[in-house]
Amino acid sequence: MSGNLIARSIHDLTAGAWFGGSLMGAIGLNGATAEAKDPTERTRLSSLGWKKWAPVQTAAFAAHLGAGIPLTLGNRDRLAEQHGVMRLSVYKAVVTLVGAAVTLYAGMVGRKVDMLSGEGAEGATEPAPASSQELASAQKQLKILQWTIPVFAGWVMVLGAKEGEMQRVQNVALGLKGAGAARGVMALPVLKQLAARTACRQ
Repeated sequence: MSGNLIARSIHDLTAGAWFGGSLMGAIGLNGATAEAKDPTERTRLSSLGWKKWAPVQTAAFAAHLGAGIPLTLGNRDRLAEQHGVMRLSVYKAVVTLVGAAVTLYAGMVGRKVDMLSGEGAEGATEPAPASSQELASAQKQLKILQWTIPVFAGWVMVLGAKEGEMQRVQNVALGLKGAGAARGVMALPVLKQLAARTACRQ
């Protein structure tokens, strides 16, 4: 079996880690630490959990971007010939980078909340009535950011699924530009592989 199984698996698994980890943090970690009896422990424990997850998330980002290189090289014929593939790839890259920037900024805001955790709060992202304006502002901002991250991660995964659908032989043929390219559809090595795999399934 030819292809980029390892790179594709890493690419998908790391996107899943980004989505699942951020959603678990926003729901499970923040929700659990909000039950702490000591108000000062609510933000401290939540920040500690996010800090322990941060290195894993950073490694996942690096692996995700690294795995994208062989996938791009392996699909260079389709990127050049199939209509819409290059546009979708650029679109996905932009969404990924913006999502990474949002994740990084959330970490910066989270560190600010951690520094002010001694004030106490209702929850990880919910200020107490007596919280300072600085802490309250940071927590409200962090809450929005932490719910925005899984949106970006899920968005990347959906775009990845669309890329997979565009690799179907029928979609590749429809996407080739011009009648001349369509007549030479089977000349592309990648299309030969796709056609062979499709024939095996039928």
